[in-house]
Formats: sequence, structure tokens, C-alpha cells
Amino acid sequence: MLDLNKYRNEPEFHAALEEMFSSLDPSVINNPKYAPILEKITEPDKVITFDVEWRDDNGNKQVNKGYRVQFNNVNGVYKGGLRFHPSVNLSILKFLGFEQIFKNYLTTLPMGGAKGGSDFDPKGKSDAEVIRFCDVFMEKLYPYIGVDLDVPAGDIGVGAREIRALYLSYKKYSGKSDCSLTGKPLDLGGSLCRTEATGYGVTYFALQALKTYKKTDLQGKRVIISGSGNVALYCLKKVTELGGKVIAMSDSSNTIYVPDGIDFETLRALKEDRRERIREYKDIKENVRVLPTKDIWKIPCDIAFPCATQFELDDGDADRLIANGCIGVFEGANMPCTLGAAKKFIKEKVIYSPGKASNAGGVAVSGLEIEQNKKGERWSFDKVDKKLKGIMSNIFKNIYKTAKDLGDPYNLVKGANNYAFIGIAEKMLERK
Repeated sequence: MLDLNKYRNEPEFHAALEEMFSSLDPSVINNPKYAPILEKITEPDKVITFDVEWRDDNGNKQVNKGYRVQFNNVNGVYKGGLRFHPSVNLSILKFLGFEQIFKNYLTTLPMGGAKGGSDFDPKGKSDAEVIRFCDVFMEKLYPYIGVDLDVPAGDIGVGAREIRALYLSYKKYSGKSDCSLTGKPLDLGGSLCRTEATGYGVTYFALQALKTYKKTDLQGKRVIISGSGNVALYCLKKVTELGGKVIAMSDSSNTIYVPDGIDFETLRALKEDRRERIREYKDIKENVRVLPTKDIWKIPCDIAFPCATQFELDDGDADRLIANGCIGVFEGANMPCTLGAAKKFIKEKVIYSPGKASNAGGVAVSGLEIEQNKKGERWSFDKVDKKLKGIMSNIFKNIYKTAKDLGDPYNLVKGANNYAFIGIAEKMLERK
């Protein structure tokens, strides 16, 4: 019998395991043919750790930890982002890598699960410092990645600047120009629609879910989106295009509440071009209230998109959203809702999507980038966007059907986990 208590000292990873195994149907969890899989799938294939020694602008030596968790490649090459943030540790990366196995399977593209990164913080660093760090990081990582082995991408703290630096260093050290990183700038072989992919994807997922459960769409809906990074920004853009009004967004310092609706281009310039805090929006637009970050969940809304970071929305936040009449919560980040919050949404029949399903747009377009690179093609924005919309719609349909078949149609966690676990487990059994 699988004992999850041995992972208690890795709280983020333990939560991911608990979310998965507590939602598997008895016909799956008690099936003797899956017994060896339950144990095997909880352990990564390989964990790579290394020191990253780099020089700051004053010439002082700095040291950070670097990681790559290659979790499971039964569905294809290891695939998952790199995260640069002070909170990064093995528990977080194992949690993210484990989730990635099933997220990637849901896309139907041939990708396994991995995750990596460093406790390096790009915030407050000069461009030169970031580039020097990325160069040393890739010098240590490049022997373990490759187009037929492991293809990293970006994540929190690893945007266009970092991916460019990492890819140029990969080419320098490996002597190769291939698709061993995705999310690349267009001039280095990147895909159109990659920047928008996760934010657009979670919105497309929400649209399909709203049509299926409530016979409605985003037109006229009051929407809140936590975060203001890449995922949140492009969720804002697509929600607005589809007729919704985003009235609140946040960063790690504050929430802004804008009853008239937040303007995408104004916020994009503030966050991406000027790298300012979200509270500065009040100096540009009128009728803006600045609140504490956590107060975003107190604002009455129809739809919520948690798009910031893991476990940001807890039981109390769920109670407030439910009391205020929220009808749908769609995860744009990796497990931003605690297990307790998720259970409350499901119990109250709030449409709730786990991140492994609704957050899959980014890795889906990364998979499409690999396909374009291998074929030597560059697809139009509209072609990639159409494929992304189809992938997200199919993810919803597959997990909704599974949830219905299991007699629990509002439990998309059960639908996603049973559908993906069975698919991965069968592939693992075939490999023996």
C-alpha cells in the first residue's frame, strides 16, 4: 500500500500526491495491476543538482543552487519549465514535475514530465547579471538536455530575456542549434502565440466549461485574475476580447480593484516594459482602489482565475468566493488552490478546474514549437491559436466525460486525475 507519510517533509510534493491519489476511483486505486505503478510513479527518474557560481556587477562571487527533476518520460521527452525564484527547492520542483506528467498527457502531445530551476532571484538584478547567471546555469545543465531527451521552457522568473540567454548559452556549450528549449524568441526559432498560450488556454478552457455546465459564456461576466505576470496578462486580454470585464488583478504587493475594468495594454506596459508594481496603475487610470494582495478573493465576481502561484487561494478565500456568487474558478497557475479550497468548490458545484488541465496551454504550444522546429516551419499566429483552442477544448471534453462516467460530473479533479493516471499507467505497463 502506498504510504504518502514519507513525503511529509516535502509539503508541496506531498500535497500534489495527496491531490492525485485521493481522487482516484476505487476501481483504479484497488486494481492490482496498478499496484506497482502507484509506487514507481511517485519517484523521479533522475534528480540533478548543481551549484551555480556567478559574478555580480561588483565582481563579487555569488552561489545559487540549480536543479532539474526528470520525473517520467513514458509519454515522450522530459518536458517542463525552469523557475528562477528564491522559494525554489526540491519539494516545489518535484510537485511541479509530478503535475507535469499528467498535464502533458492531457494535451495528447508526446511529452513526459520534468521541472527545474534555481533559487536565483532575477528581480533587482541587472540584465548583465541575469545573463551571467544564465550562462553558468546552462553550462551545468546542458549535458542533461536535448531535443530527444529533455526540453525545458520558461516558468516564473524565466521570461523572454532569460530564455534568450539560456538558449544562446546552450548553443555555445553544446555546439547545437536545435529545439532543446521552447518559449524561444521568434528570431531563435520560437513559436507565435507562445507568449499568450497559457493565459489564452485557461480562458478557452473556461469558455468550454461555462458553455457545458451553464449554457453561458464570458460576455458581461465580472472577472478577477490573481497575478499580473505573463499568464495573468494574457488571460486579461482574452477575457476582455470575449466580452468579460476584469475588475481586479494583483501582484505580490497589492491588488488593484477597478470597477470599470482593467485595460490590457496599460497594465502590460506597466508590468513588462517598466517592470513596476501593480499599484502604480492608480497613477495612470482613474477609479482605482489599491488593496492588500489577499483581498482579491473578497471582491464579488462571477469568474475567478487564480494565475499567480501555488496554494494562494485557501479555504477561507473559497468561502468568500462562494458566498459572493462566483460560478467558476479556473486555475491558470500550478495548483493555486489548496486541497481544502478545491473540495469546497466541488461540494458547492462551483465549476472548478485543476491546473493540470486548464493551465496546459503553455506546454501545449511548447509542444507545437518542437513540431515546427523539427519540420523547419513557422506557423501563423492564427494557426497556432486555433490548434491551442482545439487542444484546450479537447482536454475539457475528455476530463468532463470521465467525471460524468464516474458519477461526479462537477468533479473535474477526479475527471482529470483518473483520465491521465490511467493513460500514463497503461503506458508504463506497456514499457515493462
